[in-house]
Amino acid sequence: DRVSAFDVVLPSTIPGKGVVLTQLSRFWFERLTHLVPNHLITTDLATVADRLPRGVADDAALAGRTMLVRRAERIDVECVVRGYLYGSVWSEYQADGTVAGVSLPAGMAFGERLPSPIFSPALKVDDGHDVNVPKTAVADRFGQRLADQLEAVSLGIYGEAAAAVSAAGLLLADSKFEFGMIDGRLSLIDEVLTPDSSRYWDAALYAPGQEQPGFDKQFVRDWLSTTGWDRTPPGPALPADVIAGTQGRYLEAYRRIVGTELDLSPYGGTPV
Repeated sequence: DRVSAFDVVLPSTIPGKGVVLTQLSRFWFERLTHLVPNHLITTDLATVADRLPRGVADDAALAGRTMLVRRAERIDVECVVRGYLYGSVWSEYQADGTVAGVSLPAGMAFGERLPSPIFSPALKVDDGHDVNVPKTAVADRFGQRLADQLEAVSLGIYGEAAAAVSAAGLLLADSKFEFGMIDGRLSLIDEVLTPDSSRYWDAALYAPGQEQPGFDKQFVRDWLSTTGWDRTPPGPALPADVIAGTQGRYLEAYRRIVGTELDLSPYGGTPV
């Protein structure tokens, strides 16, 4: 249920957020297996109780918010795909007319849909902020073949997900994917297409040239931007209205994407 912003974990929690992330990831992992294998074994620990330390499967704190996964050799690249001119790449476009080194038409508006989705990778670092780089830097570090695979699979996932959520009145502005090698095969790991790793916008309210209301962490980022915080630890505590508003957005994202309400009561979470 913890929440991070600008690579800093905040002291406040969002009740039930971990359940939303886990169950949405499970939904997408299962849906995307035709595109790429993944690390997920199960989110139902009761079915694998004999493989876990005693008591783990019955721990209420883990219910609904835990994945048993295959061990992977992580590839230290955050594979971001952007469909709209928004977020951190806006300043790059203003300065150079590019996103991740890809030239774009002049005169595009903030939040405008890109001519086509762009692979916008970042190199992962253990301490501090991940570093946005052009895709050529990924090839330099990991080899051209793997760089091409990461780009193609990331764009494929984004394209399928964006088409799927459009039927629910959502726009997938951008999303971050992480990969690793499992038994020699490129595999999707970590979380996938959650409100933590993606920007989901309400299609009915979309208008280029302004901030976009959505169902993701941007609500938290926007509040933080009003506080004067310098984006270094420790982060400020979130007020009650921001906690409640964030929880509501996460639950609404789940409802629209999956098509059913997510009942938090079995998992120790209730609406704020």
